[in-house]
Amino acid sequence: MKIVFAAGGTGGHINPALAIADKVKEVFPACDILFIGSPNGLEAKLVTNAGYSFTGVKMSGLKRKLTPSAIAHNIGATVNYVTAEVKVKKILKDYKPDLVIGTGGYVTGTVLKAALKCGIKTAVHESNSLPGVSVKVLAPKMDLVMLGSEDAKKHLKECKRCVVTGNPLRNNIPIESRSDARKRLGLPDCFTVLSAGGSQGAARINEAVAHLLSWEQKKGDINHIHAYGKFGRDTFPQSLEENGVNKDDPHFIIKEYIDNMYTCMCASDLIITRAGAMTLTELTAIGRASILVPYPYAAENHQYYNALTLKNVNAGRIINDKDLDAQTLIDMVNELYDNYELITVMEENAARMSIKDSAGVILKEIIDLLEIEG
Repeated sequence: MKIVFAAGGTGGHINPALAIADKVKEVFPACDILFIGSPNGLEAKLVTNAGYSFTGVKMSGLKRKLTPSAIAHNIGATVNYVTAEVKVKKILKDYKPDLVIGTGGYVTGTVLKAALKCGIKTAVHESNSLPGVSVKVLAPKMDLVMLGSEDAKKHLKECKRCVVTGNPLRNNIPIESRSDARKRLGLPDCFTVLSAGGSQGAARINEAVAHLLSWEQKKGDINHIHAYGKFGRDTFPQSLEENGVNKDDPHFIIKEYIDNMYTCMCASDLIITRAGAMTLTELTAIGRASILVPYPYAAENHQYYNALTLKNVNAGRIINDKDLDAQTLIDMVNELYDNYELITVMEENAARMSIKDSAGVILKEIIDLLEIEG
């Protein structure tokens, strides 16, 4: 059996593909797997580090602005698209895969279109609640469409086969009790908030959290773990000082980057974060209440729709980035802190959304599609 994966751009597209590939290799060790992506993209690094074969084809997405630089970029992207499709067709004809799977990024559309023209079976996985443009267009033509959430179905036309599989994670989350996780982190065993805006950081989240930390410090019985990110390296310490926050408070863990995120998530009662699909998959897997601040510049505002999926079942709250300020955040945290039964309900609802062993569910669909005998 041979499978080609097309994934690129962000970890949210690449890691699900790697998780599926890992599961396939676990059950079918002899399966040949090839990834196709941009040679300069994150996929080149992540895929080769994971030990899979990778073929780079120069591709780039289109920019939606009408500035001279954007227009010039789009002309180059169009040329790349035409040449890339020719190269991908040759790769597929030489490799002769049984299946091509796309998991997102501009590379997905190019590779899946080429696979369709070559008569190869195709599948696509969409992790977001609002499918991307390529997925919307290609889904009706795919042999198999796999979705991270039920909400994504609303945005697709009728498909040959459409299945809600959840979003696969590469590693099983080591779930532990709050008390054990807090002990591991050296925190007191009391109400704990975790906040982060991604590895780069998020200015509005950082600004609001600095005020929240000041409020929590006065409360005296709230732990807070916060990652301020690369771009908060210079500004966040100053914000703490302006708000009279003692960064060495034993209730606080404040750092640029959190390298033990699962432990921190297990230790927490409430998580304040962006609304990327894989982040929310982890939230539901652990079963945690959340305040979600969707990244406003995500393509087609898809993070808002991800957050809405949790909000609609009372598993999370939403604060739009433009509406996020200190008082709004403090009021929402205070409401949940004073009414822990609300958090308990949100946790139960979040956990109920989780699809266990999503990679295994996806593998079963692949086996059925390829009519492989067990």
